[in-house]
Amino acid sequence: MRQYGLRGVGLGLLSLCMALALGPGTPEEIQMAGGGAQVELDTGPAKLVALTFDDGPRRSTTRRLLDGLELREANATFFLVGERIEGCEDLIEEMAEAGHQVGVHTFNHVLVTELSREDFDLQVGKTRALLTDFLGEGEFWLRPPYGIVDDSVERWADGPLVLWSVDPEDWKDRDTDRIVAAVLEHVQDGDIILMHDIYESSVDAALRIVDALTSQGYVFVTVEQLMDLRGVEPECGVCYRACPLPEEES
Repeated sequence: MRQYGLRGVGLGLLSLCMALALGPGTPEEIQMAGGGAQVELDTGPAKLVALTFDDGPRRSTTRRLLDGLELREANATFFLVGERIEGCEDLIEEMAEAGHQVGVHTFNHVLVTELSREDFDLQVGKTRALLTDFLGEGEFWLRPPYGIVDDSVERWADGPLVLWSVDPEDWKDRDTDRIVAAVLEHVQDGDIILMHDIYESSVDAALRIVDALTSQGYVFVTVEQLMDLRGVEPECGVCYRACPLPEEES
């Protein structure tokens, strides 16, 4: 778990706890991402989904997205590009304080399978070091650009590799209506949704998706929370695309 304190575990966490108590289940004490607070909650048949964003931060769009997520008390995961961090440190601190998970998307958004070990360590390690400077010690999981990995990347990752199970290709045409429809048509319990917080259309779509899925009983959690609640132990070098309920529980 990251070590940046007890922040971001207020109303959003309370809402998460209430939303998760939707049916019979065994109470379980877990530690939520983004803080050290522990809470006992019911791990019944709530529908969970992890909304994730790549390529940021971009001050204007990421700011608006964070504000919208706060209003909706929804958690998300942000995979940041290292060269975009300078000048946005305050924004990223707010991100972490709000309970969102912060991860790494390399320093220059490069194809990691084409890197030497030295260059891989620079791309990933430099970004982690920047985040550590102002967020404190943390694992800062990796999402490789384009979702492309190989055996070397799996060995070098020094943490889980977070991929996705729903991709509306929000970068393609910036059509908000199409992006929303693409997610709502395909999303299922335990999915990890890929989006980008650098486009105005994607922010509009993301907030509409949160509203629509919340009305359908979904709870928005970070990737780490999703794995925690589904009893999945994150392992170094393992790729994770989704965390559905085990068949015997679904």
